[in-house]
Amino acid sequence: MKTRATIYYVEDEPSLGRIVCDTLKKEGYEVTWETDGAKVITGLKVARPDVCVLDIMLPGVDGLSICRTIRGIYPRMPVIFLTARTSTEQVVEGFEAGGTDYLRKPFSISELVARIENQLRLAGDTGNKSAAREIISIGSFMLDTEKYELSSDLSVTKLSNRDMQILTMLYANRNGVTARRDILMTVWGDDSYFNSRTLDVYIRKLRRIFSEDDKIRIITLKNNGYLFITD
Repeated sequence: MKTRATIYYVEDEPSLGRIVCDTLKKEGYEVTWETDGAKVITGLKVARPDVCVLDIMLPGVDGLSICRTIRGIYPRMPVIFLTARTSTEQVVEGFEAGGTDYLRKPFSISELVARIENQLRLAGDTGNKSAAREIISIGSFMLDTEKYELSSDLSVTKLSNRDMQILTMLYANRNGVTARRDILMTVWGDDSYFNSRTLDVYIRKLRRIFSEDDKIRIITLKNNGYLFITD
């Protein structure tokens, strides 16, 4: 029987999800199973897992984008990708997105368990949750991922869940482009016109907060996304 490590499992296919979830529980793990990619980031805060097992091919949401967001909030959390994508280039893309291991479908549960245990050992698991409080420096600001607070010497702003998701996606791709559609699909689960206009409101809010630091900029790239520039 394995130690009671907590696994956050993201898989939208019902039959596979039930089999993996039930088997991991029988192995002694605590498992939170999520099917909706748009709920992953909020769910991680509640579950506070030791390892995230993440399917790449989720409906409407790119698992790679989700992983980049996870990595922005929880830099030390192990993320094991599950995927039918098998080319070397795709495997490399997964690791570049922040994955710490990669398991090709179809897979055996025994191999998944072995990889989970290996990730726990590499993380030096001591019973503390990998999703514990992280303080991230963004220019002259400090982002508290536990309290959802963005603070500087001049201000303290309490962020909503969506503020946090959008900011951490931008931060994960800092000094690079974050696709607008990736944000919409990860945060809202669809890229409708209404959600797109709502995203504009959130971006304006973040720009207003960061306006006190002229070295931080959120640049809109028309028909593409956003460039989040920090020193």
